[in-house]
Amino acid sequence: QVQLVESGGGSVQPGGSLRLSCTASGTIFRVYDMGWYRQAPGKQRELVASITSGASTNYVDSVKGRFTISRDNAKNTVDLQMNSLKPEDTAVYYCNAGVVLTPPYEYMYWGQGTQVTVAS
Repeated sequence: QVQLVESGGGSVQPGGSLRLSCTASGTIFRVYDMGWYRQAPGKQRELVASITSGASTNYVDSVKGRFTISRDNAKNTVDLQMNSLKPEDTAVYYCNAGVVLTPPYEYMYWGQGTQVTVAS
């Protein structure tokens, strides 16, 4: 089976920075798109940023210019560098990955979530 393990959440003041990391482990043939989602209390889960295996990136408008997603294909990791954090960035952040265990079947996996709190 596949596990996505996240780290790096926490509490920070507005304007601060945090870096989230996620590692996919298991008997993996290939990892395709990876991404970070977030869910704030009372709101739907939304895509924050995604990155393809070829390093093409996509961001939700509210984080453009502040967040940077990156990945290491050799290590099956994806990071999210979050700068200039705002209170509205407060949410549980989830790592997501499309993983092939046995070609050609791809399955979506989720991490357990990590809390990010931005407050004075």
